[in-house]
Amino acid sequence: MHERGYIKKTAATAASIAFLLLGWELLAVMLASPALPRPLPAFITFVREIPAGLWRHFLISSYRVVLSILLSLALALPCGMVLGREERFDRLAAPLVYLVYPVPKIVFLPVLMVLLGIGDISKIALITLVIFFQILVPIRDAARGINAGVINSVKSLGAGRWDIYKHVVWPAVLPEMLTALRVASGTAIAVLFFSETIVSQEGLGYYLLDAWSRYAYREMFAGIIAMGLLGFIIYMALDYLERRLCPWKFV
Repeated sequence: MHERGYIKKTAATAASIAFLLLGWELLAVMLASPALPRPLPAFITFVREIPAGLWRHFLISSYRVVLSILLSLALALPCGMVLGREERFDRLAAPLVYLVYPVPKIVFLPVLMVLLGIGDISKIALITLVIFFQILVPIRDAARGINAGVINSVKSLGAGRWDIYKHVVWPAVLPEMLTALRVASGTAIAVLFFSETIVSQEGLGYYLLDAWSRYAYREMFAGIIAMGLLGFIIYMALDYLERRLCPWKFV
C-alpha cells in the first residue's frame, strides 16, 4: 500500500515537471525572445555552469538558507509551545507578535548590514527574522488548541509539566510545525535571493543578477534552475521528515 502510494506520488511529480517544461517550451517558442531561452539550452547551460562556479554559489546559498531555517525552528519551536500553553507568557508576548508579524522584515536588511556587516551573518539574520514568525504562530496556535480534557487526563496519571510538553504538546504541534516549515522554506529562498542581490559577491542571487546585467540569459536561467532545485530539495527533505515523524497522516 505504501509502495503504491509512493509510485503514484512520484508519477504525479514527474507529470507536474513535464507539464511545467512543456509550458516553458511553448512560451519560449511563441515569444521567440533571447530573454526566455528554451528549456533544453537552459539545462545544457546549467550543466556546463556547474563546474564553472555555479556549484559554489549553490553551496553558499544552501548553507545560508538551511542554517536560517534551523535557527528559526530552534527559536520558534520552544517559544511557540510555551506561548500556546502558558497564558501569562502569551499575554506578554502577543502584543509584540501582532505588532511585528505584519511588518515586512525585509526593510531591516540595511540595518542588519550596518550592524552585522555585508557577509553571511546579516543575510542569515534577515532570513531567520522573516521566517521565525511564520513558524512561531502556527506552533503557538496548535499548542493552544490542544483539548483540555487530554491535558487533564495526563495530569491525572501523575504527569508533570515536562511530561505534558514531551508526550502531549510536542506530538500535537509536530504536523503544524512541518507544514509551517514548508511555507517558510519558500519564503526563505525568496528572501535569500533578495539579500544576495544587494552588496554581495557570492550566492545564487548574485549569480542571477550578474548574469542578467551581462544579458547572459541562458546563464540567468541556469541560476533560476539551481534556485528551484534548492527549493525542491528542501521541500522533499521536509516531506521525508513528515512521513517519518507523522506516519499516521499517510495511513
